[in-house]
Amino acid sequence: MTTLSIIKADTGGFVGHCEVHPDMLVAATTAVETAIAQGLLIDGKVSRCGDDISLIMTHDHGPDAEPVHTFAWETFLRTTEIAKQLGLYGAGQDLLSDAFSGNLRGMGPGYAELEFTERASEPVICFLADKTEPGAWNLPLYKMFADPFNTAGLVIDEKMHDGFRFEVYDLYEEKRITFDTPRDSYDLLMFIGAPARYVVHSVESIKLGVPAAATSTQRLSLIAGRYVGKDDPVMIVRCQSGLPAVGEVLEPFSFPYAVAGCMRGSHHAPIMPVGLAQATPARFDGPPRVVALGFQITGGKLIGPRDMFADPSFDRARSQANEAMDYFRGHGPFEPHRLPLSELEYTTMSALEAKMADRWEPMPPVPATRAPV
Repeated sequence: MTTLSIIKADTGGFVGHCEVHPDMLVAATTAVETAIAQGLLIDGKVSRCGDDISLIMTHDHGPDAEPVHTFAWETFLRTTEIAKQLGLYGAGQDLLSDAFSGNLRGMGPGYAELEFTERASEPVICFLADKTEPGAWNLPLYKMFADPFNTAGLVIDEKMHDGFRFEVYDLYEEKRITFDTPRDSYDLLMFIGAPARYVVHSVESIKLGVPAAATSTQRLSLIAGRYVGKDDPVMIVRCQSGLPAVGEVLEPFSFPYAVAGCMRGSHHAPIMPVGLAQATPARFDGPPRVVALGFQITGGKLIGPRDMFADPSFDRARSQANEAMDYFRGHGPFEPHRLPLSELEYTTMSALEAKMADRWEPMPPVPATRAPV
């Protein structure tokens, strides 16, 4: 069995929240190369989207493996030290605790992991996003695995015709539920259409019984109890041979749908599919970006990456994202550009509510109705 892990963290931005400094990427790459040489990892690549470092790794330790998570934590500590030396913004902001105990759950860094038996050809897309939250994957995952208008294979591929099983997390109640599509499609949509609370954690093929996709699902504000930066989720999607084709996996991003994130994580904005060279959100800390790195995996080796969104066929989506950004920005501090109050509780909103509490007064009583003359 091969385990593919993406573990990411924001350990310092260059400049502001735009990008990862090259020295930090060099340190992370050196750490990964050492881990491969020592036998901890089969293979590994270092990438980034915006100000987040992503460690893309293959190994045989399985999901939630202590040695792999410990390695990632120690690597992020190294990049944090470099960020502090360079005076970078938000150095170590995703490392929420000093009491690391061998697993990253609840510690700040996000991770998505899939364990699977390699097929003869194993194409995988690793998606990295910046300036948004884990619910940002809900819409594209539904389209990839449940929408026949996006994924023709759901209709014409016998291996896909039985549909897919979605595992959904309730991030507020810390519960999970599964939905089988197409049977439960409407029920699924009722929940994942509220991506701030309900997020797709994984997808598997019903007919083949194999894992198809996995996402990172942590909400930093729910862990820390305050706003400490947006979650910047990652996602793994396997392709072909009874799973959606590469083109069907990429197709949902031809539409720059609205996500939560952008400046201070407090706004709605369009997500923009970009190549790595453009994965540097700047305008109002946005628009939120997503990159797609394609790999062929064989014997645990990562053949790639191929920069899948560095393609002119996504130029229209990028153009539409800029137009949508103009539209949202025109609202200034008003909804729907600003998130609803329920999503601002971990920003300065709670402090402002406390400050203003004594200034609220009861509304004036309704005037008495006069008797008719």
